[in-house]
Amino acid sequence: MAHDRAIAAVTGLMTLLAVVLTFSPVVDRVHAESLTLEPTTITEWKAVYGRVEARETIPARARIGGLLAELTVTEGDLVTAGQQIALVRDDKIAFEISAIDAQIEALRAQLTTAETELRRAEELVRRGVATEQRADQLRTTVDVTQGQIKSTEAQRAVITQRVAEGAVLAPGAGRVLAVPVTLGGVILAGEPVATIGGGGFFLRLAIPERHAQALQQGAAIRITTGGSESDGQIAKIYPQIQNGRVIADVEVEDLDTAFVNARVLVELPVGERHALLVPRQAVETRSGIDFITVEVNQQQADRAVVLGQSSIRDGSDWVEVLTGLAPGDVVVIP
Repeated sequence: MAHDRAIAAVTGLMTLLAVVLTFSPVVDRVHAESLTLEPTTITEWKAVYGRVEARETIPARARIGGLLAELTVTEGDLVTAGQQIALVRDDKIAFEISAIDAQIEALRAQLTTAETELRRAEELVRRGVATEQRADQLRTTVDVTQGQIKSTEAQRAVITQRVAEGAVLAPGAGRVLAVPVTLGGVILAGEPVATIGGGGFFLRLAIPERHAQALQQGAAIRITTGGSESDGQIAKIYPQIQNGRVIADVEVEDLDTAFVNARVLVELPVGERHALLVPRQAVETRSGIDFITVEVNQQQADRAVVLGQSSIRDGSDWVEVLTGLAPGDVVVIP
């Protein structure tokens, strides 16, 4: 008898527990909201990698050949337009200038002598001792010597300008990307001393050509760099396909430019599709299976569903329902 009473007590307790478990969700959902499902247009995103590139990559070239006497920049330095970054020295130029100076001194001595003889000849002409022809010859000698001096001084200015051109200047403001020379080395005229990236930085994408028709200039994209997300837009799409890929440039504000040619994860829109979205709070997981409560004929029932990707809409967490629900179903939101 005692054994039968114990069994009856346990059975009654389990029955009461089942009743509580059965009706307690109903009590929670009395004041729940409802949502009628309708297809929602969502954007399909394609994850690709973009490269951080400088808008302008300009080499700073040596204008004369010679010995690299100074080098004031290294990779990663920021420079301004016109800043001197190196100095090339050609020792032969100093000897050429010395030779020109000697020629100028000799011509000036000749000019002094010619001017003295001209004054003497003019005095003799006034006295009637010398002829005017002799004076004209001396005047011509003075004019020729003055012309030779001006020509030689112009040659000296050209050589002096070559000395000034030994200074290698930055062609624009930006960051030094490469310095392929070493201090003390010999370089030739026109050889690059440094490569400078300037004009701003952008992302360059190489997108599979199957997505070419879906790309639109000005479309917004999502960028993940340094663990944070930011937004950008497609600024330019190049019409030529290279190696099966479409090249596109992306404008990004506050782009991290510490490393040029760094790869950055980018998500860009490649299409649209319709999906059923429900708030994340409407999903209940039991025993590894996701359930959503729907209202059918004023009755509530749980349906097993298969969920897809999540998204943030108006600050709330929503999830896509792949199977288990259909348009028009009324979802109960606790």
